[in-house]
Amino acid sequence: MKDKVEIRKYRSQDANELANIYYHTIHKINIRDYSEEQVNAWAPASCLELEGWKKKWEKLPPIVSTIDDHVVGFAEFEDNGHIDCFYIHHQFQGKGVGSALIREIEQQALQKNISKIFAEVSITAKPFFLKRGFQITKNQIVTIRGVELSNFVMEKHIKN
Repeated sequence: MKDKVEIRKYRSQDANELANIYYHTIHKINIRDYSEEQVNAWAPASCLELEGWKKKWEKLPPIVSTIDDHVVGFAEFEDNGHIDCFYIHHQFQGKGVGSALIREIEQQALQKNISKIFAEVSITAKPFFLKRGFQITKNQIVTIRGVELSNFVMEKHIKN
């Protein structure tokens, strides 16, 4: 059973680990495709402060993935099919964590009769999403804290 990815509901005590996953994934993984200025704008040190995350996650509890009870990733899935945050711990990339989260999102979409799921995907995450059947609908430049970053709007149609 070792290294089996489990999916569970968010617990308020997860907030610190999830904020750290967000920050460190961007700074240790996305730095491959974005400049230091870009990752600092995307995930400044202030994003480790929990108050804002806790308020957000009370309204939209994320899907949490664990391995051996250790939190290793999370995703936010909205009722309109939008995947907002989708982050995997930098030390657990390529271990099936993201695939397990996508499977859970697709299952929830089916249960909610959502026919299309979509996300704004980083350059770094684009190959992952393409491999799972998502298609690019738009290349875009977004401005975060005055810094431009490129990403992709990607979508996947879900069949019942």
